[in-house]
Amino acid sequence: MDKNLFYSYSQYLKQLYGRPAFRVGIDAGFSCPNRADGRNSAGCSYCDAFGARAMYQRTEGAISDDVDENLREEIRLQTATAVNFLKKRYKAEIFLLYLQAFSNTHADLQHLRAVYDYSLSLGDYRELIISTRPDCIDRKKAELLASYKERGLDVWVELGLQSSNNETLKRIDRGHSSEDFIRSYRLLKEYGIKTAVHLIFGLPGEGLSDIISSCEFTADLNPDGVKFHNLHIPYNSPLYEEYRRGLVDVPTTKEHLEYVIAGIERMPESTVIMRLTCDSQENERAAPKDFMKKTEFYNLLRTEMEMRNTFQGRLYKYNLI
Repeated sequence: MDKNLFYSYSQYLKQLYGRPAFRVGIDAGFSCPNRADGRNSAGCSYCDAFGARAMYQRTEGAISDDVDENLREEIRLQTATAVNFLKKRYKAEIFLLYLQAFSNTHADLQHLRAVYDYSLSLGDYRELIISTRPDCIDRKKAELLASYKERGLDVWVELGLQSSNNETLKRIDRGHSSEDFIRSYRLLKEYGIKTAVHLIFGLPGEGLSDIISSCEFTADLNPDGVKFHNLHIPYNSPLYEEYRRGLVDVPTTKEHLEYVIAGIERMPESTVIMRLTCDSQENERAAPKDFMKKTEFYNLLRTEMEMRNTFQGRLYKYNLI
């Protein structure tokens, strides 16, 4: 672990590859079952028109849902942009394909296979990483994802939970329950697919006790990885109107620090802590405006955990579900 504090993603990649390894974030044109009219309608209350697209891949407008030449060209351009950026800024040598924006299993099998195969053909990738939702996973899709392991790829699915509280999930128009999440998670694990869980800290109506409950719920599943996000409110999101009217707050740096430490303390030591804070474009974000930069937060977290003499797994419990 990182100085015996927590098992960071950078440490995991270094142990696995021994050379600088980075994700190539791609928006492959998928939408989300929570949006009635594709990308043109509202989804989860905290989500804007870009979904979870990497900041270096921001473009105007939506991408075609068809695997046609326009989509192929868009994926080619995104790949080139990402690889050039990662080589220049981080001296990347090993690349991991990351289908990131929206729900990347929200299509029929033929379409999914075509997008995955074409995207993988554009580089010498070591991993296929798919970000999606619990209601976009079924047995056939799990079989398809598992088939890429036969090509020598490490296959990950990043599965959005956000909160284990079903009332909160309804409050943010998430469109699935915690029970749906467990079913999808266990199906992925049945096929030997590495799975990471996304959690958002500071969702409307939630405080520390709710966050601890979500972390214990997640920890009991013994996930391969977990991502912690502090709540961000984009201007172009349903939640923005509530924020504008003073009905929603976002966690301060100090509050998020407490949430992250509580989460890390409750995760199994084998779970990779893949993210600590959320990224979004400042000019698109209504709040928070004064949150600490990512590197500064990481350093603060390490200092605080050392001072408290705490570490990952210190409060890990078993068999809660």
